Amino acid sequence: MPPVDACVYSLVGIHSDMISQPVPTRERIISAAAKLFYNEGIRSVSVDAVAEEAGVTKRTLYYHFASKDDLIGAYLEARDQPNLSLFKRWYAETTGEPADKVQGIFRNLARAARHPKWKGCGFLRTSAELANMPGHPAMKVGIEHKKRVEAWLQVTFEAAGIKTEAPQLARQIVLLLDGSFAVVLLHRDPTYMEAAGEAAGSLIRAATANA
Repeated sequence: MPPVDACVYSLVGIHSDMISQPVPTRERIISAAAKLFYNEGIRSVSVDAVAEEAGVTKRTLYYHFASKDDLIGAYLEARDQPNLSLFKRWYAETTGEPADKVQGIFRNLARAARHPKWKGCGFLRTSAELANMPGHPAMKVGIEHKKRVEAWLQVTFEAAGIKTEAPQLARQIVLLLDGSFAVVLLHRDPTYMEAAGEAAGSLIRAATANA
């Protein structure tokens, strides 16, 4: 199984029961596209390259996807829930108050960014390549994913007793997350992500005190 872009670069293990079962063709194509798109960018990867990586004919690929644009959208859609689930798991596994838990997300991201094959957030990189195509299927998927992350943060803060400031605080944390992805990708220095986590912690502690 290829690496999964969860706005990080994380290696996914293969369970023995998965090895014995064939992967459906559509999933195999998406998996191949994810590997190539994340590593090389969506514009530089051809449909032929994806078909070859997936071990299918170009005709088979187009049977499952009407166009390359649809495939790009499916690539990001397949990353949506795994990304959010990973953030939720990191939050749950970190001990302490909400500020500590959110900082745990940033620390895990910084650790992932130290992997030699880490290339940033697939959602943000794709949106940069499609900046002049706001109606592209992948842009819509990216927008919805980022909204889901923000909504989860807001609900999490409200559950922790931060009521009034929860919407603004969630948006601020998203800005710190996405800003850190961009800066770390530029400098190749994960300490910027750790610094963003400290800033997020300070914001959450201040909001908790006000609450």
